[in-house]
Amino acid sequence: MPELSRRPYLLRAMLDWIVDCGYAPHLIVDASSDAVQVPRQFVKEGRIVLNISASATQSFQIGAAAVEFSARFSGVSHRIRVPVEHVLGIYARETGQGMVFTEEPGSLPAATNASGGGNEDPPEPPAPAPDRPKRPSLKVVK
Repeated sequence: MPELSRRPYLLRAMLDWIVDCGYAPHLIVDASSDAVQVPRQFVKEGRIVLNISASATQSFQIGAAAVEFSARFSGVSHRIRVPVEHVLGIYARETGQGMVFTEEPGSLPAATNASGGGNEDPPEPPAPAPDRPKRPSLKVVK
């Protein structure tokens, strides 16, 4: 029996963690294939970033073969279908924390932390929206 892909399981786990932290989950998708069903006018450089929060999607599900949901783009509803092998990563918009997936020839998809550890440069998550204030931070001063 062929081994199952780990990617849908890791996607579900990261999605749960991001949502439990109160952040907005986003998918980075390789949209260069016709198997990826997204509105093509929003694809930039062969990639698209999708907000997959509950408030941005309807009928969301991560299956063994694909991530599927409905979402609005410029007020128009679209059915989205992304085969799991075309998901490049998942991250929290507010922090950029998440997971980037890489593949090596002849192996199953591997996951790396967004902070590094893979053999190739992970896609950069978009910068936080300029209208959102930056999170406060503390600094120890001696």
